[in-house]
Amino acid sequence: MLWLIILGVVGLVFAPAMWLRPSPRQQRVTGLRDLARERGVAVRLERSPLHEGGDTLPAYRWRYPPQRPGPDFLLVRDAVASQALKPFLPGWRWRVEPLRPLPETAHHRLEVLLESLPEDTVVVESSAASLTLWWDESCPNEAFADLDERMKALSDDLGGRPDYPEAHRRAQLPNVPPSVGG
Repeated sequence: MLWLIILGVVGLVFAPAMWLRPSPRQQRVTGLRDLARERGVAVRLERSPLHEGGDTLPAYRWRYPPQRPGPDFLLVRDAVASQALKPFLPGWRWRVEPLRPLPETAHHRLEVLLESLPEDTVVVESSAASLTLWWDESCPNEAFADLDERMKALSDDLGGRPDYPEAHRRAQLPNVPPSVGG
């Protein structure tokens, strides 16, 4: 009987510590985020660009260099998109289409990327600042290197193709004070 009481007390002491221990998924996701950050990818939990729900999702961002901004577009997976949106590839629809056509190499890389993305990827977004992947982080850590290479290659192809090149050029001009006195 004494042993049962001792086991019960020991169990009560260690139970809270077991509840605080991260689950295997939490451990994997933490490792994935650390790996992404080591490779230069910005990772943040943010409100997703989806219309309905707007749940908080992990956003993995591959930044364009400031002197080479990217185009603006937003592709949404069919499963979470309105059927009114223009189709791009089977399974993907444009919510925001780029103003200028993508170069052939970038268009091809984008198609290959979309076909290889994990099923839990819901949005691929590009802005002047970055190329962003919105997903639920189902990719195993070993497969992230391949995803990273594909995103970097696409980012390289899209960089320097802003939708508003004139505004970007004006923003890059140094501030020159007006001449004073003649």
